[in-house]
Amino acid sequence: MNDFNNATLLSSAERAVVPREQTQAILDLRAAASARIKPADRYTLADRLEEQAQRHGERPFIIYGEQRLSFALINARADRLAHVLYARGLRPGDVCALAMENRPEFFCCWFALAKLGVVAGFVNTQVSGRPLVHALQAIDAKAMLVGEEVLGNVLATQGLPPLPLWLVADAEQPWTGAMPSQVDTGLAQALATAPAMPFPRDVRADLRAESPCLLIFTSGTTGLPKAARYSHMRWMSTGDIMEITLQTTAHDVFYCCLPLYHGAAATSVTSTALKTGAAIVVRRKFSVREFWNDVRKHHVSVFQYIGEICRYLLNQPEVAGERDHGLRCMLGAGLTRESWQNWLRRFGPIQVFEGWGSTESNTNVVNVDNYLGACGRVPYWEKSNLRLVRYDVETDSHPRDENGFYQLCEAGEVGEALGFIINHPDIGGGRFEGYTSAEATASKIRRNVFSQGDAYWSSGDLLRFDKDGYLYFIDRIGDTFRWKSENVSTLEVAAALGDFEGLELINIYGVQVPGQEGRAGMAAVLMQPGRSFDPQAFYALTETRLPRYAAPVFVRVSAAADLTSTFKLRKVDLQRQGYAPAAFSDPLFIRDDSSRSYVPYSAQVLERIGLAAFVGDTSQ
Repeated sequence: MNDFNNATLLSSAERAVVPREQTQAILDLRAAASARIKPADRYTLADRLEEQAQRHGERPFIIYGEQRLSFALINARADRLAHVLYARGLRPGDVCALAMENRPEFFCCWFALAKLGVVAGFVNTQVSGRPLVHALQAIDAKAMLVGEEVLGNVLATQGLPPLPLWLVADAEQPWTGAMPSQVDTGLAQALATAPAMPFPRDVRADLRAESPCLLIFTSGTTGLPKAARYSHMRWMSTGDIMEITLQTTAHDVFYCCLPLYHGAAATSVTSTALKTGAAIVVRRKFSVREFWNDVRKHHVSVFQYIGEICRYLLNQPEVAGERDHGLRCMLGAGLTRESWQNWLRRFGPIQVFEGWGSTESNTNVVNVDNYLGACGRVPYWEKSNLRLVRYDVETDSHPRDENGFYQLCEAGEVGEALGFIINHPDIGGGRFEGYTSAEATASKIRRNVFSQGDAYWSSGDLLRFDKDGYLYFIDRIGDTFRWKSENVSTLEVAAALGDFEGLELINIYGVQVPGQEGRAGMAAVLMQPGRSFDPQAFYALTETRLPRYAAPVFVRVSAAADLTSTFKLRKVDLQRQGYAPAAFSDPLFIRDDSSRSYVPYSAQVLERIGLAAFVGDTSQ
């Protein structure tokens, strides 16, 4: 159904379009899978784990370094921990924070909480101070399971809510400082004497599938993130859907190098592996050097990616035998058309399931056709709750028709993606489960969109679709900017310049210019070790690839990448610093058409091209 064919190696213009009926047949199977679990079912993540522990027993579930932990062993460890945490006072409906790096204990803690009917609130392992306090308050945590490897962040934080801190030991990164009295170090001892019997299901027997299972913080690039709700039903349905999509079996091996506290690894990878009885190779952090070694050593067949990870791997020197691996498919988001082509050309015929969605979204799409560059397809709009509506970047508003309703995009138009919210007691798909904050939830709902009384989830993402129904991600609404009366997509500019020779990373954003409408384009570039920025060659590439209005006016040559923990580029701090050389020590260049190059910043050059000095971006 999803067989790879040689046409994938061709550009989209050279490929034959897959018939709509063929794509829809796969989407119909996905829809049927998503409807298996009903909101009122007394069925949870813990029930599925226990079923699979019975069914797959000694098959490996978690592979970590040289450790191979079976389904039965992970389930048994979760049972013992559930007994311990129940004795410490956790009850169904409570929220327990979990801050831990990728390791087997993460799964045991998570699944133990599920057996209790306790909601797990995943906390970013890199945060401390105000963001950590905010996270614990946002989820109203009753207690916190703290990995020893992140204890330093917790202890460095002032004003933590008064809640128990239960330490989960880490033999690889033990804490060497003094242990404060507020940290409970007795978990290991309690586990050693805990009952070695299944935790009674009666404790969670009244829990419905629509009940919250996880709280996952959205990975924003600025401000304090929001905690999105994830129900048992939605989590398990993700596994049901992806089993059909990826055609996985118990013989597959997933590779997990993204942080488990993030939605991608915690949902798609774990839920699909659990549903199919497949193994997960877990790595604490992504390693360029070890990636292919891990893939070969553990016979990895499925890999979840972020676009930047693929770029890192493509930037490595080619070596003999690169196609000697068992990777058959990969799923993720953010893979540009150019990187996609280069990946297939270099590493062989791997099926790519590029998708679009978010942790909190009530709609999503995935490219099941291997159609180069697309993030999905809607063959027949009447069978989807997704809609693209016209959006005016300049006025930050949605144009309305004569009746005051939103306007649907035509093929080729860029618009915001909305998801029709379905509220039905027997239907799980299309629900918007929202955030722990009622205000944040309300801010994402648009009402009276196409008719009085309807409600849609607002994605804040700009997409477009072609005449065949294939969808393409354009940009976040806040990232697209206007310059010279034209809309500029930061993503498209980055994609056009992403193969500049010697480039490691490129971050495109708009900066305010005094006396000018809109924003001027600026690029922060990070060069590969041993490579230097060639301003004349960069100018030549912009002339070849971009219209003049989209070419960056300024280039900042960064010394290091500014990434989130999930490899997303941060922009806000860069926008605030703008093109003020006093705000940073990085070399700064200005586009100079007279010399057909980018020249070092100076007040004279700035004046010559008719722009004023930067005075600060106050719009963020």
